[in-house]
Amino acid sequence: MVVLKSLHPPSEGVRLQQADTTAVLDGKRLGSGTLFVAEAHLSWFDGSGMGFCLEYPSISLHAISRDLSAFPEEHLYVMVTAELDDEAEAEQQDKASDDEESDSDSEDSGTITEIRFVPSDKAALEPMFSAMCDCQALHPDPDDADTDDDDYEGEEYDVEEAEQEQGRGQGDIPTFYTYEEGLSHLTSEGQATLDRLEGMLAQSVAQQYHMAGVRTDVPSVEFEDGMEVDSSTVTGQFDDADVDH
Repeated sequence: MVVLKSLHPPSEGVRLQQADTTAVLDGKRLGSGTLFVAEAHLSWFDGSGMGFCLEYPSISLHAISRDLSAFPEEHLYVMVTAELDDEAEAEQQDKASDDEESDSDSEDSGTITEIRFVPSDKAALEPMFSAMCDCQALHPDPDDADTDDDDYEGEEYDVEEAEQEQGRGQGDIPTFYTYEEGLSHLTSEGQATLDRLEGMLAQSVAQQYHMAGVRTDVPSVEFEDGMEVDSSTVTGQFDDADVDH
């Protein structure tokens, strides 16, 4: 027998109240009543004030069903991972003294209850579904958060500890030098390589220069306003140029 309790309808956080809604629990019609989609619970009450209340974390699925071959009327389908009958209620009360055992039995039982809410106004199905989505989003599954945390298996890098190990000669932190310090740490082979590179660089700078298509081998070059100018060719170069007045 389905458990219907004498409860008070929710008065706070009600997102939707749909009257003339028939509840069908595991194929058993409970009659017509009012569905309350509230932020804390999903509840349904018949005309006498008897009803039931569902916790959002226990709702594993809800959807609009329009398949008339599965059920003769369009409805809001709700799947609950719990039993809503007298025997299940009595069993929960007997095991209330041992929370761990109760949680284990609840997980292992895998009990599924199907509830169909059939409003007389089928246009109300979309608002009913949307209100349930909004309210269920307020109650995220804590197991999902634990799973996200477990996905990260990296280790934290302790800079202070690494510096201490470096001081004991056990760390692998790279050593950085300034230019002068780097020169003082060069080996003889390194100094020879540096001298060879500097010689190659100086040779490339002393090579031919170009300006306005004219090549000159003399590196007597000055810079004016960011432009490369050969001082030997500037003087008198434009003395005969015509000037428009």
